[in-house]
Amino acid sequence: MVMAVQGLIDMSMCTSLPVVALNRLGSDRFVHLILQSPGWKWIPGQFVMLRPSSWSQDPFGARPFSIADIDEQGLHVYFQVVGQGTEYLSGLGPGDRVRVWGPLGRGFSYEEDKALLLLAGGMGLAPFVGLIRTHPKPINLELIFGHRQDIAGYPFQRLEQQTLAWSFQDRTEEDLLELKRVLGLKIRGYAPEGEVLACGPRPFLKMVKGLSAEFVARTQVSLETVMMCGVGACLGCVVPGENKANLKACSQGPVFRAEEVRL
Repeated sequence: MVMAVQGLIDMSMCTSLPVVALNRLGSDRFVHLILQSPGWKWIPGQFVMLRPSSWSQDPFGARPFSIADIDEQGLHVYFQVVGQGTEYLSGLGPGDRVRVWGPLGRGFSYEEDKALLLLAGGMGLAPFVGLIRTHPKPINLELIFGHRQDIAGYPFQRLEQQTLAWSFQDRTEEDLLELKRVLGLKIRGYAPEGEVLACGPRPFLKMVKGLSAEFVARTQVSLETVMMCGVGACLGCVVPGENKANLKACSQGPVFRAEEVRL
């Protein structure tokens, strides 16, 4: 599969990078992976496909991850261990090589002078790490973070040191209702002049989309979907569009305007 996919990719986007470090956040299930910097120009919201060189046929395909950041330390990826692929990735060590193709997909589009409301659910926090660090006017940013697991598993602390940020743990139905209330208030406040950028699991984005429609807020959503190739060839990441046309999350997204996709 990797060879077949490589035939469809601009090979300048595909490289082999060594692991610089792999750190655990809060528990063994939350991982911060740093690969040697590929030196790419990238847009927050874009992603990479990762496949360690040691993999043979099991696991079979590469795994997609948001680009959290690319800086002097390297290419940063955050993930939660949820299956076989991420379990194996969590066992990488310094010097292990990983086949990487990217940067892939459509990232967020925003103006530096416009007020931006960043809404993250769970590991949907990842693409906002680099966005907040590289934004020339962080005073124009506000982050609302909803999470179910312990906050120590996420890179939230570093973000609240850089911009205005709030976190809400949603373990109960009452917690979820409170999060929805806060999101509604914030989205309504940003609707007239600002823009909303959101990333997280489908139920979270569905909530954001509904509130954005209610308050007529300009909103972009970054979808979390299963992918195999990352370049639009396998059709494994197709999502339904509002106009009934299917959309490829890897090449036409993963960032869409909220009104483009059915959630």
